[in-house]
Amino acid sequence: MVSLGCSKNLVDAENMLSLIKQNGMEIVEDESIAEVIIVNTCCFINDAKQESIDAVLDVAQWKTDGSCSKIIVTGCMAQRYQDEIIKELPEVDVVVGVGGIGDIISAINAENGAVMCDKEYEFLSTDRVLTTPDYTAFLKISDGCDNQCTYCVIPSIRGKYKSREIADIVSEAENLANQGVQELVIIAQDTTNYGVDLYGRVMLADLLKELCKIDKIKWIRLHYCYPERITDELIEIMAENEKICKYIDIPIQHCNDDILRKMGRKGSREGIIGVIEKLRVKMPEITIRTTLIAGFPTETDEQFSELYDFVLNTKFDRLGVFAYSQEEQTPAAQMEGQIDDEVKRKRQEMLMLAQSQVADELSERKIGKAIAVLTEGYDDITKQHYGRSEADSVDIDGKVFFKSSKKINAGEFVRVKINQYFDYDLFGDIEE
Repeated sequence: MVSLGCSKNLVDAENMLSLIKQNGMEIVEDESIAEVIIVNTCCFINDAKQESIDAVLDVAQWKTDGSCSKIIVTGCMAQRYQDEIIKELPEVDVVVGVGGIGDIISAINAENGAVMCDKEYEFLSTDRVLTTPDYTAFLKISDGCDNQCTYCVIPSIRGKYKSREIADIVSEAENLANQGVQELVIIAQDTTNYGVDLYGRVMLADLLKELCKIDKIKWIRLHYCYPERITDELIEIMAENEKICKYIDIPIQHCNDDILRKMGRKGSREGIIGVIEKLRVKMPEITIRTTLIAGFPTETDEQFSELYDFVLNTKFDRLGVFAYSQEEQTPAAQMEGQIDDEVKRKRQEMLMLAQSQVADELSERKIGKAIAVLTEGYDDITKQHYGRSEADSVDIDGKVFFKSSKKINAGEFVRVKINQYFDYDLFGDIEE
């Protein structure tokens, strides 16, 4: 199994692997001896599509050089380009859409050329084969999306927003905790919309209350929270409960009201500033991550300068920037005023340079402080242990490197006194 793209896609991959294992098949890490290879694809932006195509072509060599007799393509690209994949990629034998993860065994046994993309997404109650470290797991609370952002293809691929029942989510979280998971990363296309379709109102705060009751879970981390749906109740729950990391991912995409309107975003600059202020007043130590889009159609030099200054002044703790990707079949792709690729890349680079200045300033403030760190491993080159703090999420943020006179196991929490930093990583000594 090769899984690409977001953590939500990874959870689907883990569900499929569980079904495969339950049906008596052996999961192997060596592609050269695999008889079936599954590529779980992404197509959020053009780069993701190309990565997915490259992955298919890479594994295709094992049809001649290894034991592979079947390549199955699953996930978002499979759903979106099902006919094109069969036609343009003869290396692929079966195509399975986003709603077909529960039918992966049928796909393995299907005749070549089969396309299984007509089902809606359903949550599986099966256990997952975790591909993350034993102590960390993603917890998917919904699928699909009801937001109509003009640049995004996800609603057309994954359908309407579908929440899982609270009892189902809590049951999975308890199972994960019993397997040794200590950190849950809450994910969805929009976690702050959780529950509206099932319960008639937003239920994220209620869900968090239930998850906090699980004894073995030590950290609960929130991703993909839309700023206009971050309620006072949610902020209160985060502030009150020690298990909920003082960390939140808020994808704002821009700060200019005209660009936000053209993006189909429901928020405003004033609203974004307001919710950030509320979070920081209630939790002065909170880490705020965001993502931005540079070079959205019609973005003027003045509007970009506004965004650049916003980054410098707001001082996000973590920030990622995408150059706008013109996705076919989206309203933004048809807009006049498309920005030249070179200009988009330049603006992306400028925003990241601005953020690096902010990151240095924020890291400097941590010198001399002791922070909790979840140990992840030992680096033989630097002769130091490393892990993540409450301010660092899985795969996307920095690391904390630390020295210790004794061996520290992966999954163990320690306290580290910070004495220096480099780029987005911190360095220190364990408090023994």
